[in-house]
Amino acid sequence: MSTINIAEAKSHFTKLVHRAEQGEPVHLSRHGKPVAVLLSESDYQALIAKRVEPYEAMMAWRDRSDFSGDELSDEEIDSWRSRELERAVTWDE
Repeated sequence: MSTINIAEAKSHFTKLVHRAEQGEPVHLSRHGKPVAVLLSESDYQALIAKRVEPYEAMMAWRDRSDFSGDELSDEEIDSWRSRELERAVTWDE
C-alpha cells in the first residue's frame, strides 16, 4: 500500500495507474489526510460485487441465526427504549 499526495500524483499519474493495474491500491492524500484510493478495474468490480444493502444484510443475518423473535414480548422490547427527555436538535451549523 502506498500513499501519495495529490499534487505529486498529478506528475506521476501514469505510473500510479500501472501500479493499480498490478493490484496495488494507491492511496491519495491532501494535506496529509486520506481522500481517495486508486484501484484497478478488477478490484473495483470485486468490491461492487460484494456490496450488500443494509436491509438485505439484516435479512440474511436473520436467516442465518436461530433467533425467531418469538421469545421477546412487546413489553421487553419497549423496555429497551430510552425514557430520557428528547434533546433539542437544530439544523443550523
